[in-house]
Amino acid sequence: MMSAYPRHSTAWLAAAAAAAIGLAGPADAQLSGLTGGDEPIEIEAIDSLEWYSEEKMYVARGDVVLRQGDTTLTADTVTAAYRELEDGSTEIFKLTAEGNVVITSPDQTVTGATGVYDVDKAVFVMAGGDLKLVTPTETVTARDTLEYWETQQLAVARGDAVAVRDDDRIQADELTAEFADGPDGEQEMRRMGARGDVVITTPSEVAHGDEGVYDVETGIATLSGNVRLTQGDTQLNGDFAEVDMETGVSRLLSRSGGEGEGGGRIRGLLVPRD
Repeated sequence: MMSAYPRHSTAWLAAAAAAAIGLAGPADAQLSGLTGGDEPIEIEAIDSLEWYSEEKMYVARGDVVLRQGDTTLTADTVTAAYRELEDGSTEIFKLTAEGNVVITSPDQTVTGATGVYDVDKAVFVMAGGDLKLVTPTETVTARDTLEYWETQQLAVARGDAVAVRDDDRIQADELTAEFADGPDGEQEMRRMGARGDVVITTPSEVAHGDEGVYDVETGIATLSGNVRLTQGDTQLNGDFAEVDMETGVSRLLSRSGGEGEGGGRIRGLLVPRD
């Protein structure tokens, strides 16, 4: 299943975070002066566009729409907290979108109840509501948060996290994707981790474990901790499982020597067809 996330896979929340980063760029003393990158940001709101000079805060209320290039953020309310710099200019250090938050770009849509970008920490977090990331090839959902840690180049889905592509599915308490800059300058996923009640489902089998890791470079997926592989009524139990996503060959392994805590023989129940 993990092979559904190739090296050039969408960086989960990277695009959404980039939108927030852009929206939190340098700003002058008026809301209409919010700019990020090389393109201006268009701001629309039904109820009001407000500037609180003492609190150093901009607020847009009522079906807010922010557009920059081909990225759009919509929400009930958007708040931008800023600070004054020594040269007299200002910069936004926190951007908060609340209520029916949707961030769209040509390749993905991210939805949630709230979205917060902390500029100083370079962390973008979507939380609450119908948390979901949809791309042309993948859908990622989570109960608690969808996060992108820009400095660490790390994306995290927390709380009953599920990633689906075609007929393949991975579910865990937490899914983590690690990225690095590729030769073309775009982010590439190098490693994907799953932690807590991991379930990997493919059309041919279901694999359970406490933790899972997929190494994109080698194409090997590894499950550890109370591993079970099932295919129909057939079940194999062991300490570790290695799945070569290139060949589809799976190996179930026990701890060395079969002794010690958690060690033992590999066990299986093979049920023949009628």
